[in-house]
Amino acid sequence: MSIEVGSKLQGKVTGITNFGAFVELPGGTTGLVHISEVADNYVKDINEHLTVGDEVTVKVINVEDDGKIGLSIKKAKETANTGRRKPHQKNNRERTETFEAKMNRFLKDSEDRLASLKKNTESKRGGRGARKG
Repeated sequence: MSIEVGSKLQGKVTGITNFGAFVELPGGTTGLVHISEVADNYVKDINEHLTVGDEVTVKVINVEDDGKIGLSIKKAKETANTGRRKPHQKNNRERTETFEAKMNRFLKDSEDRLASLKKNTESKRGGRGARKG
């Protein structure tokens, strides 16, 4: 079976590294899903998304002259009729909270953290009102 760029295939995860996952394709060939092609969001640890033995749908994004096959899981999830990715789902708080409310919450959190940091730092090095000798 010849592997063509752009085709969507079913495969099985056969190995996981810190830079991606190896997927066995029909016909016994193996391709690599780079860690940046696993999900739409940032992937710090690929093990949170994939495990060896998982069945995955992949899209062939490139085939090198030396036979290496580049695969993508996130591009395989694109909607078939528009060619675009599915819209990113936001939680309700993000959708309903205004910019001003977000900014106020951020400022309050920042002030609380700064106050706590100052309190802890001053007590460790003497700070104001510390006794001398």
